[in-house]
Amino acid sequence: MPDLLIELFSEEIPARMQARAAADLKKRMTDGLVEAGLTYADAAAFATPRRLTLTVHGLTAESPTVREERKGPRADAPEKAVAGFLRATGLTRDQLEERETPKGNVLFAVMEKPGRAAADIVAETLEQVIRNFPWPKSMRWGSGSLRWVRPLHSILCILTDETGSAIVPLGIDGIIAGDRTAGHRFMAPDPFSVTSFEDYEAKLKRAHVILNPAERADRIEAEAANLAFAAGLELVEDRGLLAEVAGLVEWPVVLMGEIGADFLDLPPEVLRTSMKEHQKFFSVRNPKSGRIERFITVANRETADHGATILAGNQKVLSARLADAKFFWDNDLRVATSDMGAWTRALENVTFHNKLGSQGDRIRRIAALSRDLAPACGADADRAAEAAQLAKADLSSEMVYEFPELQGLMGRYYIEASGRDADIAAVAEDHYSPLGPSDDVPSAPLSVTVALADKLDTLTGFWAIDEKPTGSKDPFALRRAALGVIRLVLQNGLFLSLDRFIDAQLLRHRIAIDGAQGQRQQALETLLDAIAEHGVFGAALRTVIDTLGEDAAEDEALLRTVGDQVPDLSTDLLAFLHDRLKVFLRDEGIRHDVIDACIAMPGSDNIALLVARTRALNAGLATEDGENLIQGFRRANNILTQAEAQDGVEYSFGADPKFAETDSEKSLFKALDAADPAIAQALDAQDFAAAMTALAALRGPIDAFFEEVQVNTENETLRRNRLNLLHRIRAVCGGVADLTRIENA
Repeated sequence: MPDLLIELFSEEIPARMQARAAADLKKRMTDGLVEAGLTYADAAAFATPRRLTLTVHGLTAESPTVREERKGPRADAPEKAVAGFLRATGLTRDQLEERETPKGNVLFAVMEKPGRAAADIVAETLEQVIRNFPWPKSMRWGSGSLRWVRPLHSILCILTDETGSAIVPLGIDGIIAGDRTAGHRFMAPDPFSVTSFEDYEAKLKRAHVILNPAERADRIEAEAANLAFAAGLELVEDRGLLAEVAGLVEWPVVLMGEIGADFLDLPPEVLRTSMKEHQKFFSVRNPKSGRIERFITVANRETADHGATILAGNQKVLSARLADAKFFWDNDLRVATSDMGAWTRALENVTFHNKLGSQGDRIRRIAALSRDLAPACGADADRAAEAAQLAKADLSSEMVYEFPELQGLMGRYYIEASGRDADIAAVAEDHYSPLGPSDDVPSAPLSVTVALADKLDTLTGFWAIDEKPTGSKDPFALRRAALGVIRLVLQNGLFLSLDRFIDAQLLRHRIAIDGAQGQRQQALETLLDAIAEHGVFGAALRTVIDTLGEDAAEDEALLRTVGDQVPDLSTDLLAFLHDRLKVFLRDEGIRHDVIDACIAMPGSDNIALLVARTRALNAGLATEDGENLIQGFRRANNILTQAEAQDGVEYSFGADPKFAETDSEKSLFKALDAADPAIAQALDAQDFAAAMTALAALRGPIDAFFEEVQVNTENETLRRNRLNLLHRIRAVCGGVADLTRIENA
């Protein structure tokens, strides 16, 4: 079985495209070979800045012969039918077989497709792969029609077996496949021939090319760490930068340089970001002080002066870059220490969204919501509002304009420099978190308050203008914001009802969108105050309407219109949060129907309470008692539902134990009498595990009841009493969760 080696040699491939390109080459080639009838043992793809390489081991020498049999028309069918069958098969009449079948003599076409040599299949497949390669961006050069990420210089394509290697005959736009490649552009540019992948990889290394990107990355990391250690420093880990730099060089030469003394007092994050974004340098810090003191650069060649000239040039360019960063830092500090209000005033002219106003409008909404949320988050309301007003001020700073990824972090530095408390300054950095499922969640009360307000304002704003996620499209990252709300609530143990905060923020958006002024604005703001006091939108609306005078018909109409819209949006947004919660809890092994059973209960806008109930129910159902209890509940519910539908009455008037005939029936009355207050007490204490324990204790009495008692007996008095007893079972179980939503319940 031959081995296949392919190399596509070109001008420099952007580092960000290399890993995906190698994977695409492997998948498209191997899929094409298999589709054509070849099999293989294993395959691997590699990328360097100037080449994509694929090696396939254990390839079959040729595709198998394929015999195809196709049934045609009857032998006595009209000539047109036979002629059509001949055209479809490409055979003549005398090449068809006539066979006797239960339906008479029928014509059959037997076609044998001979196998093809691997070289022919490889050539055909590779040409299709090259011509249709999915580069994010590609170009044409010269007069040909071929497109590639950069001009393609040569194609190496050989098949190697025990007899030797052979070039696969292939030509694409004048590029003829061969068995030759070239080494490092500067250190070993002369071409050379190869006979196998092992020969190819070894000769490349002698020609100063490390083929495997993982090996290049390991070498860079090890040598950089050693240089830092030798100087009593440590390398700042950056896996993304390491992968990118490994894609920029074929022969990594690691060098360490110094940062000018004038720049050592810049915040370490500024130094790291400036060096990474502009120069692709790694940072080296002093483990004692945490200061970034040196940098690591990776050259693509060895030099006679051991990189001295390269380092000197890099340090010169770096000094110019850091001088810009220091200029931004010094200017920003002057503003921060004199008047940070200048930055927040500037945000009045920065549009957040054309339907949601400016960043200044958004800051005011977040500050107002932070004030409302603060007591529930354990924070001071005035300090929360102050922190919210300052949290986004750094968006106007020169440093964040240059490096947007530093937003929040620079805000913390600037707020501290202005003389404010460290916990208020920390809000600027923390309130964006968590951005993803693995990000740390803030725990300081002020940070939690503003982070929650920020995300709720985003969600309610886009719900207010009907810009919700659809399918896979989520341009405003609303799913991420919803997950952020869930994680903030759960990881900080916040037992708060979200409904009134969502309602209040939706109303704030409504006031801004409608542009209400005068009495109309006053009426809406009065409703806003009532929501804060009463918590429930409907109760707040009724309270405000009751206070209106007889001449306020227009205000009442406005309030009723708002009352028809905001609660629906609030309910829809809460359902969206519940959907994200289901995804979040999926990793815990909690089924969606278990969550649905708990969402159906009152207070489902309290996410922490909802999750506690859900986890307790899930744990309870995982036990034998819990599973059997569900079966008993299901049986009681089905019998009761059918009887109520048949009789046209509701059996909920209270079962009387004096009509109990059997011991199991009497025991069930006693068990329900004991479970009912125990469950109620546990639910009042929000101890859902205890509630489930009390509920599980009903399993035995319910099982015994159904084994011994016939509910639909001929005695109508007993029947009604037993149906009312089933209602008690349903009511007691329903106090913990809506068990009818459990699958098959």
